[in-house]
Amino acid sequence: MDTATAPRVLFESSGVKALLDQLDEELIGLAPVKGRIRDIAALLLIDKLREEQGLQSTPPSLHMCFTGNPGTGKTTVAMRMAGVLKQLGYVRKGHLVAVTRDDLVGQFIGHTAPKTKEVIKKAMGGVLFIDEAYYLYRPENERDYGQESIEILLQVMENQRDDLVVILAGYKDRMDTFFGSNPGMASRIAHHIDFPDYSEAELMQIAELMLKGLNYRFDGPAGAAFGRYLHLRRQQPHFANARSVRNALDRMRLRHATRLFGSQSALSKEQLCTLQAEDVLASRVFGTAPAAPVRAV
Repeated sequence: MDTATAPRVLFESSGVKALLDQLDEELIGLAPVKGRIRDIAALLLIDKLREEQGLQSTPPSLHMCFTGNPGTGKTTVAMRMAGVLKQLGYVRKGHLVAVTRDDLVGQFIGHTAPKTKEVIKKAMGGVLFIDEAYYLYRPENERDYGQESIEILLQVMENQRDDLVVILAGYKDRMDTFFGSNPGMASRIAHHIDFPDYSEAELMQIAELMLKGLNYRFDGPAGAAFGRYLHLRRQQPHFANARSVRNALDRMRLRHATRLFGSQSALSKEQLCTLQAEDVLASRVFGTAPAAPVRAV
């Protein structure tokens, strides 16, 4: 085969490799998710080579469902997927439009169709990401207009799938119920990708990566304290993986700033960049620990 069209050459030259490498750097863990994204990229790349050889075929359906708890990287992966699709010529623009039910469904008769069509118009040429998609269907409410939005989406997903990819996202059990009640939607979703929760070790890596991006770091005792924080926080309600880690770091930076603000002397670069154990241990999480409480400093 002509080396100019070898899969590896096209993979490198298309820019897809750079996008996938960036995804690896941005997201800790999620090996099964990254593997599926690479599989989809390979499918599109081989289709492109088949087209070069005159082997015409129907473009594959790439509508997807991302399931998992909050903060597991679903939106970030959707953004990278949009870039991959653009690089391989599946969509024209490669942008992401992220919406929820409120962006699609109206409050009165005649309001839903224009709202849904306007969102679709903005998303054409890219990816439409619908978070908590199960809220589109509310069978308990006879006057709910979500079904109208679903019908419009179904038509577009079938007739314009070569220029729009729809990604539905939400908790797995609720998405399963949604698909059970909407077989038309289930039949149009080609790829189901589950995003697992992060382990404590992965969450620590995520925290360190976030801090590095902000020019902060933990000192030794602070790192150990944050490891204990993660262990306790994961056992509490409403833990949202990387999102909760980001929120926790914001609060620790706030305590760090408050502590330094009282200084009577000039601050060194090291002081400005280093979070200490007391910035971590002041969290209320330690006050609710099942083990012996750690006194806040």
